[in-house]
Amino acid sequence: MEGDSTNLDPAIESLLNVEKQMRLAGDVAGTRKAVIDIVELCYKAGAWKTLNDQIVLLSKRRGQLKQAITAMVQRAMEYIDLTPDIDTRIELIKTLSSVSAGKIYVEIERARLIKRLAKIKEEQGQIDEAADLMQEVAVETFGSMAKTEKIAFILEQVRLCLDRQDYVRAQILSRKISTRVFEADPSKEKKKPKEGDNIVQDAPADIPSLLELKRIYYELMIRYYMHNSDYLEICRCYKAIYDIPAIKEDPTKWIPILRKICWYLVLAPHDPMQSSLLNATLEDKNLSEITNFRFLLKKLVTMEVIQWTSLWDFLKDEYETEKNLLGGALGAKAAEDMKLRIIEHNILVVSKYYSRITLKRLADLLCLSLQEAEKHLSDMVNSKALIAKIDRPMGVVSFQTTKDCNGTLNSWATNLEKLLDLVEKSCHQIHKETMIHKAVLKA
Repeated sequence: MEGDSTNLDPAIESLLNVEKQMRLAGDVAGTRKAVIDIVELCYKAGAWKTLNDQIVLLSKRRGQLKQAITAMVQRAMEYIDLTPDIDTRIELIKTLSSVSAGKIYVEIERARLIKRLAKIKEEQGQIDEAADLMQEVAVETFGSMAKTEKIAFILEQVRLCLDRQDYVRAQILSRKISTRVFEADPSKEKKKPKEGDNIVQDAPADIPSLLELKRIYYELMIRYYMHNSDYLEICRCYKAIYDIPAIKEDPTKWIPILRKICWYLVLAPHDPMQSSLLNATLEDKNLSEITNFRFLLKKLVTMEVIQWTSLWDFLKDEYETEKNLLGGALGAKAAEDMKLRIIEHNILVVSKYYSRITLKRLADLLCLSLQEAEKHLSDMVNSKALIAKIDRPMGVVSFQTTKDCNGTLNSWATNLEKLLDLVEKSCHQIHKETMIHKAVLKA
């Protein structure tokens, strides 16, 4: 309900005259008080439309002081939660947002307003509109905004992009956050601002702590990497969450995360990063709490051929449990990928023990048909995970690398060096024996 305009209009008119006198006299405190009085008067009268009109009018008055606009926007923001209905709330947020657009001294207020508006849009099911609104604001350029508030804002931008399945923009936005920021020690960061520095505002009470933001960031990145099935990166994200002190101290929290680390380590293609993560995880004492996974990782680092059927029988129950836990994230594709990883592991093991092997024997060792064995071997050679040549008419696989002439000469030189070294040692031993023998005869 709008307020009684018969009393409101004259009261606003007189306050506008006061505001004009103060503004022309350059009285900051007086102008600020007059502006706030007008805003309060409209609020108390319940005249929301008049309030919007007055905010726009006051902001456009000639030579309006920055301090007055800042005070007006901040005071009007307190009334957002007190609006009678959602339409009035949206109108007030839009008015304040348009007034603060392009003004550096109220950029933080504008960012908070946009965030509020995006939340309302999201609740109404307009995800695209909410994401577009949030993307307009580049908080990373705000000097006086608290670090945690900046990160929380960017994470909200990333989340909305993931919700609308705009993965490219989600990745671009996520790169605005350096992971090093989560490793900083907040206790050491409280330094006094120097003269001339922007004073950084404190973050609002509803902004999570830095470690909580770290968890949210990595959970969003897991969602992004899930889309690409980038198992190694998913594993690294879980590892970062696992290292958060609050999670490391609570077994109910770290056991499910350590299980996921193990799963994604097994699913990740073999490369140096995967190997180092695998060995680091095996050294973790907590792994003894989940013995099945310890056994699985041990299998992968042992240079022995793994029997897929027996391994799958052993893991099937764990896999089904995990599938239900993750809400279907470990689907049929993950089972196929796991089988592929075991085949790759077996081929690498065979290449370590054999320099040449018949394709039939290789297929027997891998429990595959000839065509499948040849296909997997070819894929690994293509991805440069392995060096091999297949002589198809002969049906022989060679894991030896052909040496060039320099390599051959180097190996000869090394062999000669070893031979001469051996001769020298033998001569020395003979000489030593002779000397001892002579000494014994003389005695």
